[in-house]
Amino acid sequence: MTMTCSRRFKHVLQLAACVSVVAASTAPSGAVGDVARGKQIAKRWCVSCHLVSPDQKGANTDVPTFFEIARRSADSVTDLKAFLADPHPPMPDLNLTRWEIDDLSDYIRSLK
Repeated sequence: MTMTCSRRFKHVLQLAACVSVVAASTAPSGAVGDVARGKQIAKRWCVSCHLVSPDQKGANTDVPTFFEIARRSADSVTDLKAFLADPHPPMPDLNLTRWEIDDLSDYIRSLK
């Protein structure tokens, strides 16, 4: 039994729609950035060098605080995300996922 082109096209569209629904339902909820998760990431990975929150007692004075970074990158979220994706020494490469970068950059920007 051979399908006509229009029936085949209809099946391809239905399959594509199903794949889209599944992909959307399995995407991390922070795909657009989650400030609370960003703060958790900062406290886990960044606190040893940076001052990341108002309640932190101390940090390395040779690196900018997250508040300073927020002021500098207020209008440049793309640059901040690019830097987090590919940091330069002396900052270590933390191998953050795209969602972690979204969360962390949204947290940093929330501090401005």
